[in-house]
Amino acid sequence: MDMLWSGWGDPAKATPLPDSVTALLRDLLGVKPHGTGPVELEDIDVPASPLTAAAHRALRDAVGDEAHVRTDAESRIRHTRGKSTPDLLRIRRGDVAGLPAAVVLPAGHDEVLAVLRACAAHDLTLVPFGGGTSVVGGLAPEQPGSRRRPFVALDLRRMDGLLALDPVSRTATLQPGLRAPRAEALLAEHGFTLGHFPQSYEWATIGGFAAARSSGQASAGYGRFDEMVLGLTLATPEGTLEAGRAPRSAAGPDLRQLVLGSEGAFGVITSVTVRLRPLPHTRVYEGWRFASFEEGATALRRLAQDGPRPTVLRLSDETETLIGLAQPDAIGAPGAPGEPQSAGCQAIAGYEGTAEDVAHRRERAAAVLRACGGTYLGEEPGERWAHGRYSAPYLRDALLDVGAFAETLETAAFWSRVPELYAAVRAALTTTLTESGTPPLVMCHISHVYENGASLYFTVVSAQGEDPVAHWAPAKRAASEAIWAAGGTISHHHGVGTDHRDGYVREAGPLGVEALRAVKQRLDPDGLLNPGVLLPLD
Repeated sequence: MDMLWSGWGDPAKATPLPDSVTALLRDLLGVKPHGTGPVELEDIDVPASPLTAAAHRALRDAVGDEAHVRTDAESRIRHTRGKSTPDLLRIRRGDVAGLPAAVVLPAGHDEVLAVLRACAAHDLTLVPFGGGTSVVGGLAPEQPGSRRRPFVALDLRRMDGLLALDPVSRTATLQPGLRAPRAEALLAEHGFTLGHFPQSYEWATIGGFAAARSSGQASAGYGRFDEMVLGLTLATPEGTLEAGRAPRSAAGPDLRQLVLGSEGAFGVITSVTVRLRPLPHTRVYEGWRFASFEEGATALRRLAQDGPRPTVLRLSDETETLIGLAQPDAIGAPGAPGEPQSAGCQAIAGYEGTAEDVAHRRERAAAVLRACGGTYLGEEPGERWAHGRYSAPYLRDALLDVGAFAETLETAAFWSRVPELYAAVRAALTTTLTESGTPPLVMCHISHVYENGASLYFTVVSAQGEDPVAHWAPAKRAASEAIWAAGGTISHHHGVGTDHRDGYVREAGPLGVEALRAVKQRLDPDGLLNPGVLLPLD
């Protein structure tokens, strides 16, 4: 199944907002329904593909079948940009700037190399396309005005296999187009799991996880995806790069880390070898409440630093708790019996493993949470979160439908900087959007914890205004500047794309950028791969 072209995910799972929420948006934020939904796909004016007959033949020869080179309007629309709110606002009004010339579907590593050779021969650029879930402009290449080249979307869906599994070493080699749910199903047949469950889980792919340095909601227990990768294969215009032949090595800098997070700018990831964990026998998720975000953050830090560490550990601030965004599929619904909706901050702690291990960690963690001021809310809030953990993007689409603007951004910092970072980003977003005439609701949660720091994930809701894309741009810039000033990183897990490229350049510094440019020049001397993503154009 393809993802909804004008929104997120499966259209059958889309749910309109309750009247109570629509009324709240009107009264609190001045949201006015605009009365028009997305344009019809068939009504979008799509220009003819600029692909030449010779280029088309070369791509067809590379993948072996005419059916795997698609230039029809629908295929090209479905591969236009990603799923950020600005991306969706543009496509919903029929804006197809950034339309690929063709969608090409290779079946393996050698065909990817052949496609790259065809692109080089016919002056085409190329964007790897997995699940299409980028929210940072990672699928929207830039072209210099003096040399605009058509680009090909390299859809990796046919490369969706489990290539090898080593139960002794607990490793598996997976192809990049394998969607996360299918990967989990294949591994479960052998008694294993990756344990990687980001919010994009239902649609994102193994290659995308590696290319964007993804982090899942159970990272406290299973780790980030880049920590799971033991080896990978990269197809580049200059040939094949293999990285990783042992679990750890002192044989020079780790080339895996050069590829992880490179977002298709250096090459196309064609296989990934990952470490596995046994399928958990027991899963328990529970809710806790703290009087303040500061108090709850202290509790999370205690567990992250001194243990025992739950598998899932997250904390919503007062606003997110009050609105109910801790359970996106329950927005507007009454809370559980005896559960106040108007005080404090809700935390979720989840435990996965053997029954004995879960019971032991849960008991010891509960003692820490209580000692830090936490009140146990039972399993219902945790189970409700687990049930709705992939629902937030659908909620975003429902907000757009009623005239609200909704977007997210995230960052991370060392624990000592987290309070300042939280306050600075909230203030930047609130001030900028209020001055533009669309006062926002700004919510936040700690989504991932480490011994030395944590990530902050912000959700912003406001009225759309006259031009919602333009009204968001200064707020995003202000938030990015606040992140820099407060010692945070421009992205913890969404990635760089074009949206965060300038912030990444700032973090890497001039010498770091030049080193990366040298890598780009060696692997992709003609600049075919995802131009303008990760690194600015010359």
